Amino acid sequence: MTNRPEYIQLDPSDDAASVRDRLSFIRGQRVLLIWPEEGSALSRKLDLVLIQREAMRRAIRLAIVTHDPDVIKHAAELNISTFETIGASERARWKRGRAKVFTSRFQRPEEAPEPEALMDVASRVRGERRARQGRWRILSRVLIGLFILALVLGIGYVVVPSAVVAITPAQNRLDLETEIVADPQLTMVDVENRLIPATRLSVQVEDTGTIETTGAEDLGDTLAVGSVVFINQTNQAITIPAGTTVTTSAGTPVQFRTTQSAELAAGVGLQIEVPIEALPTSQGEIGNVASGQINTVIGPLASSITVRNIAPTSGGARQTRRTVTVGDQERLLATLRQQLQARAYLEMELRLQDTQFVILETVHIAEERDDWKTFSARPGDPADTLSLTMRAVVEAVAVDEVFGRQIVYAQMSSKVASGEYIKPETVTYERGGVRSVDPQSGRIVFTLRGVGLVAEQVNAQALAERLAGLSINDATAYLVNEIALEPGSAPQITVAPDWLDRLPLLPMRITIQIQDGPS
Repeated sequence: MTNRPEYIQLDPSDDAASVRDRLSFIRGQRVLLIWPEEGSALSRKLDLVLIQREAMRRAIRLAIVTHDPDVIKHAAELNISTFETIGASERARWKRGRAKVFTSRFQRPEEAPEPEALMDVASRVRGERRARQGRWRILSRVLIGLFILALVLGIGYVVVPSAVVAITPAQNRLDLETEIVADPQLTMVDVENRLIPATRLSVQVEDTGTIETTGAEDLGDTLAVGSVVFINQTNQAITIPAGTTVTTSAGTPVQFRTTQSAELAAGVGLQIEVPIEALPTSQGEIGNVASGQINTVIGPLASSITVRNIAPTSGGARQTRRTVTVGDQERLLATLRQQLQARAYLEMELRLQDTQFVILETVHIAEERDDWKTFSARPGDPADTLSLTMRAVVEAVAVDEVFGRQIVYAQMSSKVASGEYIKPETVTYERGGVRSVDPQSGRIVFTLRGVGLVAEQVNAQALAERLAGLSINDATAYLVNEIALEPGSAPQITVAPDWLDRLPLLPMRITIQIQDGPS
């Protein structure tokens, strides 16, 4: 029960009537009657009986705070909880009080006469009974008939009605992350210390890797080539020999030479195109000049002809080729080690069951040898790519997640309050990261997270017994006050026949439906 009780402080002058009046303003709640420290109040058992009847009529559960031994005794006979302090009443569970007090045949007064002692008196009126037997015979038959009819109607009233009570208990989300230790030395699960067994795995794998080389060997520069147009500035024919030097004039001069001889016809303005190449002093990329940059003739022909390059020159470059370096081998070896571990991890996963998994942080190369490595080239060899074929033994540790789930579920259960339970079908698990790996002992600490819904535990049979015979309003009030329901939901009570205003007297005719709230 989660609702806070109403407190009623009694005075020595209070009687049963005054307490019942104070209860008339309360319905469907818990009420704590606090006896005065001095004096006596409601010391008779009859007073408690009257108060308890009023409480039951209003669906109120009573408890008492008192030190009076008589009151404690009477309350125990009526199944009413008593406490020494108010604090004790808040921690303990309250009893359900009895609405009636029964007296057995063994509790009759000691001075009551025995049946044999009354025989003489009974014999004096025996004659009068014979005179009335005729009238009573007819009356008894009528009464028996009425009794049988009432019995049939009563049985029908008890047996025929049925009811369906649908409630949605409140549920909360429980999210818990637990550290678990996996130990290859263990063979059994230790839930209390969060220890589970682990399995060592080993596999031999082989793979090949290839990378581009980063070394470079200088092969010298290439000469830029192109063509120039010579223009005659005279009226005479001019012979332009091979090897004639021409150059740029802007910035650092870039010199070229003709690669073949040419005959320039006589006449001012006449032209001829001649191929050229850069001189060795201008080899490499410097020989690549834009159009119009070559404009000077060097030598005796400088006064007779002019020169221009219509198109840019090209082809000047530094020539190199790739070679293998020691760094290339080391880089390829590191890359291939990662490939081998990844391949071994996949092969290990194929050997495991669905609930087992390999702890990735434990995957490592346990053995590699020089004779298991074959490079395609040595350092200094010319090559654009370098390949390596390598074999290694890879080891790792595997864990069965079922063992970890047992520990997480036990940890989650310890967080559940009394009267609540975890709904197993809602629990999901998620593996977290590895916190630590001990290379000596092989112990691995990792996290496993569990998420599930916690709901109030409802005993359907006990609830049906408690609701039997209550009116629909009183049953609704009891469910709202005594059971933690999902916020926004209300009990749904359906009675058949629908003209009845209360639930059946037989608990077996009441069906309790426990509905699931939103996930």
